Formats: sequence, structure tokens, C-alpha cells
Amino acid sequence: MFEIKKICCIGAGYVGGPTCSVIAHMCPEIRVTVVDVNESRINAWNSPTLPIYEPGLKEVVESCRGKNLFFSTNIDDAIKEADLVFISVLSNPEFLAEGTAIKDLKNPDRVLIGGDETPEGQRAVQALCAVYEHWVPREKILTTNTWSSELSKLAANAFLAQRISSINSISALCEATGADVEEVATAIGMDQRIGNKFLKASVGFGGSCFQKDVLNLVYLCEALNLPEVARYWQQVIDMNDYQRRRFASRIIDSLFNTVTDKKIAILGFAFKKDTGDTRESSSIYISKYLMDEGAHLHIYDPKVPREQIVVDLSHPGVSQDDQVSRLVTISKDPYEACDGAHAVVICTEWDMFKELDYERIHKKMLKPAFIFDGRRVLDGLHNELQTIGFQIETIGKKVSSKRIPYAPSGEIPKFSLQDPPNKKPRV
Repeated sequence: MFEIKKICCIGAGYVGGPTCSVIAHMCPEIRVTVVDVNESRINAWNSPTLPIYEPGLKEVVESCRGKNLFFSTNIDDAIKEADLVFISVLSNPEFLAEGTAIKDLKNPDRVLIGGDETPEGQRAVQALCAVYEHWVPREKILTTNTWSSELSKLAANAFLAQRISSINSISALCEATGADVEEVATAIGMDQRIGNKFLKASVGFGGSCFQKDVLNLVYLCEALNLPEVARYWQQVIDMNDYQRRRFASRIIDSLFNTVTDKKIAILGFAFKKDTGDTRESSSIYISKYLMDEGAHLHIYDPKVPREQIVVDLSHPGVSQDDQVSRLVTISKDPYEACDGAHAVVICTEWDMFKELDYERIHKKMLKPAFIFDGRRVLDGLHNELQTIGFQIETIGKKVSSKRIPYAPSGEIPKFSLQDPPNKKPRV
């Protein structure tokens, strides 16, 4: 069997960089070169400050960079010298979760490799299997044809996104009835046929994969004349959009039906904790809806650079004219963001937000002081926060019958970062 000694990965992003770093780490006899046309990104991979944040990634990169792991812009030579080329993945789809990507790569549930059902295709599949067998048990390496491999990737993310949209739909019902979506999720999650994974109600899913892969599935179904199937999966995206708009409407209505010129602290901008990735983050959508109503946003995230927040909110589908410069301030710490605010909105489930000095925050806020917990990170603190004086609104639960009532008064219009910019919408 052909033995692989040199690997080239085209693309030094969130998939290519971590994946090939772990391959180099686990296969010291294989030379791995990651190439990209973006020189600044390659320079960052070669520096002490990596271009992405992922727990454990820096240690993996530093253990083999310059030994058998290299980052370069010399794409042509790297391809010519390589025995195997990843175009940020032969059909070898990744099933990584950002925030746990290194753990997922070192101890995967499965590795899926798809190839043509020809002698050449099968030789390539077996050669890649041999690379993964350095650290992955053979029974966890699945080989399929190319279509099965690619469709498995789309279906896996679609099923995960579907579970999030399903529990988020129940969260709306819980708020209307007085049930607690966390209690409902625990009850149904104990059913072994269902399981308890991905039953965490929130302000909505984000990241680069879920929406993209569900929409790819919708497109495939429409192209293959399966309109009923396409509509079924489109509902997963529609429910996610609804959850974001519903949460933004709840903020506006709770603040006496207007946020114009009010200071709102946004805690968290990454799409989930333990990553600096903001792609399709619900924070972008919530910020857009509040900016459209004239709110002044003070945003803090421990891992997202100021420049990235400004770029995301300056997207023509998100803001118009000078909205960002007029309405957005990036804060250096959470206390600065909350100083003088009418409300605190938690959009990312960073652990640090559970440990803040909320008595200190309350003293500096305008009254009545509101907390809108879009990630259910403060569940164990509700009594303490109410004693301090906060009005608390959270996903899928009525915190107190004494709270200022929430009565929806209008719908926030949909938007997509992929749509062309329209005129500034108003509620």
C-alpha cells in the first residue's frame, strides 16, 4: 500500500489549521504543510498569537511547528511535493465542535472517508485511513462512497440544528404557559431514545456550519425535486430566525416598548463559548435589531477582537451609513460595558459571566435594571439577582410573577447576512 510521507492542506482556517496540526502532532513521521493565500493569516500561524482561539490548539501547534508542521503561502511547491492534498478536506468531512475541536480530533466519535468506487479511489481512501490509524481505532474509521460521505456531513449538522430549533420552539411555549424549558429538556432527555444532547434552549444557534449545511440540504432537495423535504428542513432555519427576533422583541417590549437612546450592554459576541468565531453569531442579529431601534450598544467579549466586532456589525446587511460609529462601543471589560446601562443582555455562555459581581453592576446601572439571559447561564442566581434588585428575563421560563410583564407588541422583520442590503427596517 502507498505510504504517505508528505501532506498539504489548502486552507488555514478553522478546519484546516486545527485538523492538520493534530495530524502532525499524532504522526511525527509525516511532514504536514498548511498553505493559504492570506499572508497575514499564515504569519499569525507562525507567531505566538494564533489566528483562532481553541482550547489546547496553541500547545499542539507549538509542539510540532518547525519540526513536521509548517505554514506557508507557497501553495504550488507544497502541492507538487505532497503525497496527499486536503482541500480543507478528499471527501473527509469534519465533525468538529468549536471549543472542543482538539479533543474531538484526538478522540473522534468516528472518522468518515469517502472516495470514488474505482481502484484509484479506493487506494486513496486506504492511504488516508492509514494516516488516521496512527491514533484512531480502525473500527471508528468509516469508508463510504463520495455521496454518502458528503450527505452524512450535511445530515449530521441538520439533525443537530433541528434539535436546537425544536427545544427553542418549546421554550416559547414554556414562556406562555409557565413551564420551565430546562425542566422539560431534562425530562425528555432522560428518555434513552431521545438523549440529552443539544437540548439547551438559547437565543439561537450560530457558527459557520449549521445554517450553511441546512441550507445546502434545502438547495439539494429543491434541485432534486423534493419540495416537501426542502420545506421541512427550511423550518429549522425559520425557527432559529424566529427565536432571535422573539428575544430582541422581548428586550424592546420589556424596556417599555422603546430602546431609542438607551444604553444596552451586550455580554458575549462569539457564537458560543471557548471560541473567538463570530460567524452567524446570534449576537450580530440581536445587535442589528437593537441598532435599528436606536439603542446604544456597549459590547464585551473576552476572545473576540474589537476589529472583528466592528467588521461584523458594519456588514451592509446589518447596519447602514454611520450606525456602528454612532451606536456601538467596544468595552474592555464587562463592568465598563454595564456602567450606566438600562439592561444587560447575555448572548454568549462564557463561564465568567456567572462569576461577575452583580451587586457592583446593579449599583452602576440605571433603574429599573434588567438582565436578559439569552443563554440560561444565570439560572442558579435568580433569587440572589432579584434580591439585589434586577428584573430578570430568560429563555423558556417566567422567572417571577412579580416581574414587569412582557407583552409582545410587534414583529421584528427577518434579515440574512446573505441577503442584499435593504432600506433600514423599522419595527
